[in-house]
Amino acid sequence: MERYELTQDRFKRYVLPNAELEKLAEGFRWTEGPVWFGDRDELLFSDLPNNRVMRWSESGGLSVFRRDSDFENGHTRDREGRLLSCSHRGRRIHRTELDGSITSLVERYQGRRLNSPNDIVVKSDGTIWFSDPHYGIQTDYEGGKQEPELPASVYRFDPRSGVLTVVADDFQGPNGLCFSPDERLLYIVETGLQFAKDPVQHIRVFDVQDDGRLTGGRVFCTISPGNADGIRCDEDGNLWSSAGDGVHCIDPGGELMGKILVPSTVANFTFGGRNRSRLFLCASHSVYAIFTNTRGASRP
Repeated sequence: MERYELTQDRFKRYVLPNAELEKLAEGFRWTEGPVWFGDRDELLFSDLPNNRVMRWSESGGLSVFRRDSDFENGHTRDREGRLLSCSHRGRRIHRTELDGSITSLVERYQGRRLNSPNDIVVKSDGTIWFSDPHYGIQTDYEGGKQEPELPASVYRFDPRSGVLTVVADDFQGPNGLCFSPDERLLYIVETGLQFAKDPVQHIRVFDVQDDGRLTGGRVFCTISPGNADGIRCDEDGNLWSSAGDGVHCIDPGGELMGKILVPSTVANFTFGGRNRSRLFLCASHSVYAIFTNTRGASRP
């Protein structure tokens, strides 16, 4: 299988012809939520339907990080290096403290329970942004059927003040989130209604105001085959997106430059490893990795 597909010659500068696509682990039900811990040189990711979080490192191989994880999906780290997680079954955002204890941060909005938080990012000011679609409570496969109490939305949570704000509510199924390197833009994936015959699926981009409001919201691009799920920016402001055939690289103008081809559908991925230049890919029942010639965007 070819490793790359070039739509534009510019994509050549971001990939390495001598870097192979490596399968790191397999045998999972559905992998999601990868997050890199550079200080521990390890990757954490969710084996979502198996209700556990896994750990992988070059030196230690594969192990279980957390069993009975409350069906955690997306993960990220806060400004203090603590793990933040989206719980489907718990319908909340919680934080793993440095001593291993767990603190619930957000469970309700205006007295009603969240749906099933999906993806999560942290801005340089410490605010936590997350998507809250209905997916995780619509089936028993990823958390268990429960009744939604809120419309699907994207939220901003300030852990200092405890204030939770809706920043976008015109989505059918908000999913992956990603700030541009300068944090002036927020990309949000729309994956639509889960059981719709022809769901609305694209990536939108918003302008981030100084007070945390979002404006705009135009369609940035559409991913095919498959659809976008997890997204990340590199240091040049290119947007990388998961897809049915691998990972796509889109320039800041919304044009596809090329693809890294993967044998199975990629749900999510993250930059990590040495210099944040290695892509770790959660692809269906497996986890892959490949070195690139770019680095994931660092926070200001």
